[in-house]
Amino acid sequence: MKTRAITAFFFTIVMLASLYLGAWTFTVFYLLLSVFALREFYILIEPAGIKVQKITGLATHILIFGLLAGFMLLDLDLRYLLLIIPACTAFFLTELYRYEPEPFRNIAFGFGGLFFVTIPFCFFYALAFLLGKTQFTFHFPLAFLLMLWASDTGAYLFGRKLGKHKLFERHSPKKTWEGFFGGVLTSVLVSFIISLYFTELSFAAWAGMAVLIVSFGTLGDLVESMLKRSLGAKDSGQLLPGHGGLLDRFDGLLIAAPIVYAYLWLILN
Repeated sequence: MKTRAITAFFFTIVMLASLYLGAWTFTVFYLLLSVFALREFYILIEPAGIKVQKITGLATHILIFGLLAGFMLLDLDLRYLLLIIPACTAFFLTELYRYEPEPFRNIAFGFGGLFFVTIPFCFFYALAFLLGKTQFTFHFPLAFLLMLWASDTGAYLFGRKLGKHKLFERHSPKKTWEGFFGGVLTSVLVSFIISLYFTELSFAAWAGMAVLIVSFGTLGDLVESMLKRSLGAKDSGQLLPGHGGLLDRFDGLLIAAPIVYAYLWLILN
């Protein structure tokens, strides 16, 4: 627990600093974070005999994230999106010259990593520009993280003290309905505090965001648990002492970020 607490403290400081130091710092930090998360996914599946083209996948990820950053920070022309076509084609062409027994399995997991990691991190990054291109605001990504952390804390405390009814025992034996609703309660309470300082949305809208984060964050956690169980892995990696890997730390973001982005976009437009 001591190791876990120390890791969480310093990692949280770094994450918050990346938000407060401006758009470019935020961009570089989450680009690097997402690159390491995708690399972790590709390494995680290797023991199952899946030999993904890691360099191709990581290069495609950097291209997609970089294009998104270019659109948001520099207002690039949308025609640059055409660069994604040859990048994705590379998965197929490169496999032609590899002597692997299951090429399409490798291709499928190569693209699977992009859907599982790249897209969610891109949507989370885009939260900072919901008010318009080149208009960076840390309010939405910060609120997302605070609500997600509140959800995890509430679920742990309520689940430990009151948990009796299993939420989804097949994939996560420790999760309970009591913990889930505890997460909803703590996340909504945090959303109320956020509404007092960040006035872009009403309390009701922030609370709706909190409920979505808890609901789909829990599903993201379960999906990541399903992945690890299917591979016989306890943790997704060892990068964060006491926590496991980046995917273990950000599993709540994987499904919640695109849903929350769509929700906020509809409210603000």
